[in-house]
Amino acid sequence: MPSPLHRFKKELLLFMGAIALVGFGESIVNSTLNNFLHDSYAITSLQRTFLELPRELPGFMVVFISTAMFFLRSRRLAVFASLLGSLGFLLIALFPETLNILFIWIFLYSAGQHLLIPLTSIIAMEMAHKGQDGRRLGQVNSIRNTATVVGSFVVFVGFKYFHFTFQISFFIAAGLYLLAALFFYRMHPGTSHPPSDRLQLRKEYGLYYWLVILFGTRKQIFMTFAPWVLVTVYHQSTSAVATLLFAGGLAGILFQPILGRAIDQLGEKVLFIAEAIALIFVCLGYGYAKDLLPNSAALMLVSVCFVADQLLMSVNMARATFLKKIVKNPNHLTSTLMMGTTLDHMFSIVVALVGGLIWVNFGYQFVFLFGGIMATLSLISSQFVQIPAQKKGTHDAVVLEED
Repeated sequence: MPSPLHRFKKELLLFMGAIALVGFGESIVNSTLNNFLHDSYAITSLQRTFLELPRELPGFMVVFISTAMFFLRSRRLAVFASLLGSLGFLLIALFPETLNILFIWIFLYSAGQHLLIPLTSIIAMEMAHKGQDGRRLGQVNSIRNTATVVGSFVVFVGFKYFHFTFQISFFIAAGLYLLAALFFYRMHPGTSHPPSDRLQLRKEYGLYYWLVILFGTRKQIFMTFAPWVLVTVYHQSTSAVATLLFAGGLAGILFQPILGRAIDQLGEKVLFIAEAIALIFVCLGYGYAKDLLPNSAALMLVSVCFVADQLLMSVNMARATFLKKIVKNPNHLTSTLMMGTTLDHMFSIVVALVGGLIWVNFGYQFVFLFGGIMATLSLISSQFVQIPAQKKGTHDAVVLEED
């Protein structure tokens, strides 16, 4: 019979492999989606904004989907999520006839992606040694970033030298997600949680919910409007956007483990404050570079902001470790992370719609001014973060027994 250490290493390798495959697939889609929409449907900025409804609605529905699938343990739910993502990518590749049909396929793949967000954090922290949640999450995100680098490079080389099409890109992403499902399936099924735990907003975690909501607004501005600025304002090609994702992923390989250790050593509060200050400058760079600088210098500054924004997205793992340190009951962790994802995306949808209206009526600069205001709110809110001393480093890596 294999030793607990051997089983743990096998589980960790399978998990890291699944994360790499998911990151590879996401990178291919993220590198091509905006150009695919622009070139295939010639959509306006307002239409691009409304496309966030089918893409972000599954994030809002995460807590309800996970409750409906309560009979699946955590790793099996990850299998289901990966298969949903794979199916969505496949259908985009095969049946992209109209924008309305595309909305349905985007909803499917997005449901898989958003279910995986809390699940990967949960599994990673289960596999962390005592006091090293940040370090484990940093390792996981570093692997994901490595996969992002590979995916961005594949898109860059494929479109520039091998006549890749958008259809080929989505086929590749579908295959990668399918392989990830196989890796998750080969893991131990994971832990189960009663459905009664999942549909609850607990007032003791109010600050965590608020920090997640602020992250959701900031994240949506980056994911929707930052690439759209590159494509429509600075007229950057698919290969150019892929190059920036490549640069961000390459930097993230080194940045993520350092960030993870910083969370463990400096604490979440310090990271939240640093993130908010950096984001204020990033948002101002996005919004006003073109007004203040010559076009080439403005493009360079916006590109730097784009890469910096990618790296700062990783600070979200500190919100997961913060929650783990303040939970009153370990059984609350999974349900609260799921609820956090739902709240994040409830506000993300609103921000996407409001941001699109602001863009159309006032200009893209005011979208990023709004982002700077949200970053300032994050800076203020971070001052209230407190970690109970008794909650620091009270767990060890989970080794699950076979059924």
